Amino acid sequence: MNKTEKNEVIEVLKDKFSQYSNFYITNTESLTVAQVTKLRRVCFDKQVELKVAKNTLIRKALESLDAEKYAGVYDALNQVTALMFSDNAKDPAMILTSFRSESKAEKPVLKAAFINGDVYVGDNQLASLVKIKSKEELIGEVIGLLQSPAQRVIAALLNGKGDAPATEEVVAAPEATAPAVEAAAPAVEAAAPATETVAETPAAPAVEEAPATPAAEATPEAPAAEDAAEKA
Repeated sequence: MNKTEKNEVIEVLKDKFSQYSNFYITNTESLTVAQVTKLRRVCFDKQVELKVAKNTLIRKALESLDAEKYAGVYDALNQVTALMFSDNAKDPAMILTSFRSESKAEKPVLKAAFINGDVYVGDNQLASLVKIKSKEELIGEVIGLLQSPAQRVIAALLNGKGDAPATEEVVAAPEATAPAVEAAAPAVEAAAPATETVAETPAAPAVEEAPATPAAEATPEAPAAEDAAEKA
């Protein structure tokens, strides 16, 4: 590989490191051609880019971007190196774990992983990387946390509405007794006219009709006695 070709590889690697905030550094030294082909196919299906490059070129690409930022992975650049680039932080870890389980081997070996600025060194970090939450999962959890208070408020409001009628019925009960009191009032008023009619039944007119005593005045039958005296 001449200098021009090396520079081209460095530029390609720089683009990849700039594009992805997550990448794994693995050792694929003992894999067969068939196994490497299978690994590439699995990575392609999971939208993970697999690239094999020389350690010196990888380091030059990293140092040209930000030597201090990537300093933690330099010690992992040894032996045969295959880089795995992914938007999802844990997809490469899932691929490695599944691939090793199916092949019943400990290859590829994880040498280091760069995840959103954090560096994980060593194959023993693979179990932890599998448990890393993806961006989508974190967003889902945040949305869930934001929705939970709103859901509790809505549930409380719905429960409150369910209890409200009972309260209204209890409050309405005293109002129901009011018509009974009002109904009793007309009964008292209805009784009052009866008393008035008794007062209005004047028995006095029976006394006033006594002027029929003109019969007493009609007793002037005395003139008959006077006539008798005259005749005598």
